[in-house]
Amino acid sequence: MSISRRQSLKGLAAAAAIPQGALGARRTPGPAIRLVVLDVGGTIVEDRGSVPETLRSALGHHGVQSTPEEIGRLRGASKREMVRHFVERQSLPASVDRDKLVTSIYDEFTSELIAAYQSVPAIAGAENAIRQLRDSGYLVATTTGFDRAITMSIFRRLGWEQYFAAMVCSDDVAQGRPSPFMLFHAMEAARVNSVAEVVAAGDTPLDLQAGTNAGLRAVVGVLSGASTAENLRREPHTHIVPSVANLPALLASKL
Repeated sequence: MSISRRQSLKGLAAAAAIPQGALGARRTPGPAIRLVVLDVGGTIVEDRGSVPETLRSALGHHGVQSTPEEIGRLRGASKREMVRHFVERQSLPASVDRDKLVTSIYDEFTSELIAAYQSVPAIAGAENAIRQLRDSGYLVATTTGFDRAITMSIFRRLGWEQYFAAMVCSDDVAQGRPSPFMLFHAMEAARVNSVAEVVAAGDTPLDLQAGTNAGLRAVVGVLSGASTAENLRREPHTHIVPSVANLPALLASKL
């Protein structure tokens, strides 16, 4: 085989190694990564379908229609914003106070979900991965579409509060995913100044969209939660891995 032919094949192989949908070309080495931001449900805690089932039930109890497909498209968003989305598009009598209806539905959803998550385990290998990241010198934070009451009920049960430099919830920001505000809030809490020093991982298209909107160093999809590889690959990303358990090795590869 000619030298030019071998060089051409090597170039094709290198191009094929870049993850499909990656955020542009490979970057030159930048500043050291300091902060790893993890989604919660489906990323470090198992997703057993409790969120869509509980949300649809709470909506239905108050006469607000929804479908599993519609809820599925909003996975990763603020749960209060999801409730408001369905209430606002519902045809209701003029006498109905939509804000009060949102609050009633959301309160029911929260109570039921906290109860459901009392028996939901962590993703296999998640706690070990978090410990490895911390032992390697990274700050670790979480962002989630859950509010603080739901989030802390999960972390207290698992004994995880001490692991995180920041635990940012949907009620900490003006707008949830795909807006990047939770990620910026995590950076603020962790005292990290540059998006080039931050990696985020999540299991939904909205997780990847938020990371892209924030302009982070790396945006990693995980296949342990609500979305398929096909759905995640449609979104801009840098990497897709089976689960959060693969993150320490990925970061060790000097991405």
